[in-house]
Amino acid sequence: MTDNVPGPNTRAVLAKLAAFESRGVTYQTRDFPVVWESAHSARVVDADANPYIDFTAAFGVAGTGHSNASVVRAIGAQAASLMHAMGDVHPTAVRARLLEKLAQIAPGDLTKSYLCSTGSEAIEAALKTALLFSGKAGIVAFHGAYHGLSIGALEVCGLKRFRVPFESALAHRAVFFDFPRAGDSADALAQTLAAIRERLQQNDVGALIVEPILGRGGIVVPPANFLPALRRLCDQHRIVLIFDEVYTGFGRTGAMFAAQVEAVVPDIMCLGKALGNGFPISAAIAKPNIMDAWPPSAGEALHTSTYLGNPMGCAAALATIAEIERLHLPERARRLGITLAERLDKLRKLEVTVDVRGRGLMWGLELRDAPTAQALVKGALQKGLILLQAGEEGTVISITPPLTITEQELHRGSDILACVLEDAASR
Repeated sequence: MTDNVPGPNTRAVLAKLAAFESRGVTYQTRDFPVVWESAHSARVVDADANPYIDFTAAFGVAGTGHSNASVVRAIGAQAASLMHAMGDVHPTAVRARLLEKLAQIAPGDLTKSYLCSTGSEAIEAALKTALLFSGKAGIVAFHGAYHGLSIGALEVCGLKRFRVPFESALAHRAVFFDFPRAGDSADALAQTLAAIRERLQQNDVGALIVEPILGRGGIVVPPANFLPALRRLCDQHRIVLIFDEVYTGFGRTGAMFAAQVEAVVPDIMCLGKALGNGFPISAAIAKPNIMDAWPPSAGEALHTSTYLGNPMGCAAALATIAEIERLHLPERARRLGITLAERLDKLRKLEVTVDVRGRGLMWGLELRDAPTAQALVKGALQKGLILLQAGEEGTVISITPPLTITEQELHRGSDILACVLEDAASR
């Protein structure tokens, strides 16, 4: 397999991309990437018929497995009768069913939603909702956070490489704080919370947005009492608390939503990625009194999009949620996460390893530098394992396989990871 990655068919497609796609999109080198041809559950096949184990779930999207049969059937059946309706003008019954289902499975009294197409759109809807409710434009956010790359979402993005080229277009209404790590001292956490409290006392902040676990920022798990402390601070200062669960939602961390692990109910929760298991659909779901800050539609919605509540997306989401429940995927992620943690923990002793952290089937392997992480991703690809770099400096390998991955695939993938990492450590 090593001699055929990337193979000739992949190289032909990459040549077309280089000719006709913006050069800012697809990173290409002699040995990376491969062109995906098909995918089922946790297995991917490239354009040259090379097989891979997917340890990314395609950015965490394929929670119920690539090409999940139930989701495929739901999309096909919906497409055969109605592919597209009229968003905020003429709705559909399938949209109403999805909204009802989201209200049933969301924690606490999160019952009213805005449906969108992408994670960043859900963030935009949440930020607009918070502004309408609070009347205040200030936002508290965190270094290392990733909330999408549209201009509004970029305002609260804590990854400098995405912000710097567009600083002149940002309103700079967000103030950033360090995201604490599990294992930090109690004093360090207290200092962070005290700094946030001081900022909230200035009375110009309307919202605080946080990922329960940093995703693209490096799979950083906070101390157990961090999110409850944020909830208390927001209650004290009448701040809208927004959880970005675009990555962590739908079973990824061993519960349907990461908020449930911490027993914290935000005011707004943003959902996406695994919601449609590959079909673009997202949502911002909020407490009724928060969402009702929006005025009733007078015939032209104040916030909408052409594809709001797309029927195929709604059908995909309903089928995805049904599969998560039928297969008990949150519990499965929790169980397999224990196995994965034990295997990853053995890699701590290697000189190139800085940290291993995670929860459920969301893990980060932090390495000594970005070149080592990149070499690991490329080396694993040659051996049939798909991985992603993450972290503010690109030093983390994120491990987020489909929740349907078999134990055999999980073991095989972690063996490949260990083999490639040990090679890197021996150099």
